[in-house]
Amino acid sequence: MTSLKLTDIRKSYGNVDVIHGIDLDIAAGEFVVFVGPSGCGKSTLLRMIAGLEEITGGTMQIGDMVVNNVPPSKRGIAMVFQSYALYPHMTVYNNMAFGMRIAKESKVEIDRRVRSAAEILQLGPYLDRLPKALSGGQRQRVAIGRAICRDPQVFLFDEPLSNLDAALRVATRIEIAKLHESMPETTMVYVTHDQVEAMTLADRIVVLRDGYIEQVGAPIELYETPANLFVARFIGSPAMNILSGTVVKAGPDATITLPGGHSVATGLAVPESDIGSAVSFGVRPEHLTIAKGDDFLFEGKVALIEKLGEVTLLYVDGLTDDEPVIAKLPGTSSIERGSTVRFTAPKDTFQLFDASGLSYRSR
Repeated sequence: MTSLKLTDIRKSYGNVDVIHGIDLDIAAGEFVVFVGPSGCGKSTLLRMIAGLEEITGGTMQIGDMVVNNVPPSKRGIAMVFQSYALYPHMTVYNNMAFGMRIAKESKVEIDRRVRSAAEILQLGPYLDRLPKALSGGQRQRVAIGRAICRDPQVFLFDEPLSNLDAALRVATRIEIAKLHESMPETTMVYVTHDQVEAMTLADRIVVLRDGYIEQVGAPIELYETPANLFVARFIGSPAMNILSGTVVKAGPDATITLPGGHSVATGLAVPESDIGSAVSFGVRPEHLTIAKGDDFLFEGKVALIEKLGEVTLLYVDGLTDDEPVIAKLPGTSSIERGSTVRFTAPKDTFQLFDASGLSYRSR
């Protein structure tokens, strides 16, 4: 079992800094997912672990070995890219065996590893086929199988599902989850922009922005207790609703006013020094329900309704300056467009952020 340790890792291109002193420990056998918006540095960081990008500063350890100047082939890693990068003239078997043949492994060992990987990924019936005879999901599984055959200490995945359609993404994501279960001693680091992949696959998620780590934690931890506004908005789909508010009462059950002047007891601790301060109030779409009577959070006019079968999304105008509030209700909801609706939510789901964007719940 092999761990990863990143200490003050930095990356610059000339005078442009893109990774700013990242510290991260990844335990042996852990499945860690890097997420963040485009340009946040997640793929660059992964390529630095792989040895495909030089490290400008800091120390990179794989197991007990410092690998800053170790070539990729000597790091004990295997990487799966967005593109399948399969040899079109080779069968599935030969694609998976190619790296081992270059390494001069014995024919017996090559055959054992190829067939073992094929069994894990359900590729046995396709070993004699050429890549052109496979679906996109099958090709990606071959690319993963090729990586398995190298018997790596660490797996690196760089957005491996981004070229697949929705149905194939789900199917291949399940295969990767099964792969992790079948190889519990292998450390895996996975980059994606798709938070569904992150939430369903990860033991821990690393949220990146502009070359910095915003938060590291288990998926449910990031969902329930985001450290700041950025993480709160990034994790969850649809995104968390954020409303402007003002603190009118401090203490362990602070009260704020929301748009429309309605006062809400938050159940969250706010110091006396923050009375009168502007804050951001957060509540997730799936936590909102229709309120009856005068016990409500806010009210607004329904501007758009999306009926998705299992759920109905209501888009409510007039509560924020730039975007509607979204409520995620059961698919049987009978709310009509243009109606004014009051919403409520359980107090333990409320999020509150100070003027700098830091969470009161995480303090």
